[in-house]
Amino acid sequence: MRSQRQLRVGEEIRHALAAVLIRGDIPWPPDFSPPVVTVTEVKVSPDLKNATAYIMPLGGEKLRETVRLMNDGASFFRFEIGKAVKLRHVPKIRFMADESFEAAQRISDILNDPAVAKDLDR
Repeated sequence: MRSQRQLRVGEEIRHALAAVLIRGDIPWPPDFSPPVVTVTEVKVSPDLKNATAYIMPLGGEKLRETVRLMNDGASFFRFEIGKAVKLRHVPKIRFMADESFEAAQRISDILNDPAVAKDLDR
């Protein structure tokens, strides 16, 4: 169970990352055309020294490449978070693909399956 402080710091970091992504001054490689990226959640460790940001590019396109490039530029994001959020120590940030949309779609597909739907109608 995450503490109130972890949740609050995670939300602050999420807002700071979203602002950086909206500004668009991220040093992407020249041959990469970046998709619109959404930061869905940021989980912070209990000691507030590590953070995991879950991201999802619009439409899920270039997901793996975007996550890899954002992890390569994690120091840039950490610096930008440090400017935006007042913390004693800025957490090390790691980016991961948000797979909750895929899980929700799998559940929806299972519930809409005719074999399952007949049991739900009872």
